Amino acid sequence: MIALLLMPLVLPWALAPLARRTVEKVRPEIALWAITCATAALAVGVMASLGALLLPLALALPPVGALAELVRPLAVGPRSLVLGVSVLATGALALAAHHILRKAAREVTRLRAAQARVAHLPDAGGLCVLDDPRPDAYALPGGPRRPDRIVVTSGMLRALGPVEREALLAHERAHLAAKHHLFLSAAHLAGWCHPALAAVAAHVSFAAERAADEAAARRCGDRTLAARAVGRAALAASRTAGSAGSAGAPTVAPGAAGGPVPARVRALLAPTPVRRVVPALLAMALLCTAAGTSSLGGAVRLHHAIETAQGEHPSDRRPRCG
Repeated sequence: MIALLLMPLVLPWALAPLARRTVEKVRPEIALWAITCATAALAVGVMASLGALLLPLALALPPVGALAELVRPLAVGPRSLVLGVSVLATGALALAAHHILRKAAREVTRLRAAQARVAHLPDAGGLCVLDDPRPDAYALPGGPRRPDRIVVTSGMLRALGPVEREALLAHERAHLAAKHHLFLSAAHLAGWCHPALAAVAAHVSFAAERAADEAAARRCGDRTLAARAVGRAALAASRTAGSAGSAGAPTVAPGAAGGPVPARVRALLAPTPVRRVVPALLAMALLCTAAGTSSLGGAVRLHHAIETAQGEHPSDRRPRCG
């Protein structure tokens, strides 16, 4: 039982190399969905396994054991080993919960600050220009009472030519149309659950940028123009990246200058990517299946052990008399 519940905690370390292979070989839209779904599935498996692993420690406490109507000790393996693993799982779950709450609160604060910064600006078809000499551009998600907006600084507009501006705006519109901020939110939330999944968030971000690049190239009808716009926007933004008073886009607001720009430019200058399935996609599916099966199998065995400790046989499903 312990081994089954520990497997979902180890398997996420195999996802990062698979994700890197996927973004290199698979069409960006497919890669974005596949990596995000795999990341979310593994994060759920991690949290479920940690929750199940803390039960032996909780049930070892007399008040909890009495509440669960245990009539004998829980038999799921060597007591010292089980309790040791349960203590570690409890600590890991507490740290993960604290990390998630702290990071989520910080991101919500940054998102609200960015929304408030442009709330008073004129909105021309979802586009608002922020008077800031530092070049920046990003797709800002809205909320129940706030519309989605494309935020571009005056510095970025001055750094690009007219046709490059159109490519930049097409890129940001693609982010909003495809709801890429939801993919980024899911990836970062999963990364806060497990350190191995934190590395995968960068691949999700890269896939989102590549998908928006391809949408901009189709919109402009010129892949070279889209590549030039991406390169010039990133170059302009990099010159002031460390300056104070930056426009400060939140993490979940994707921008045209984000991600590994040289790789994005090379991909745009290459032929249009072909939709194809590579072994990495199958490997990610198998990875998620293995994590889910292990977590479920461990939970079922733990449930049977609790029933036995309650004086029942796992196959005895008859209701007990009051």
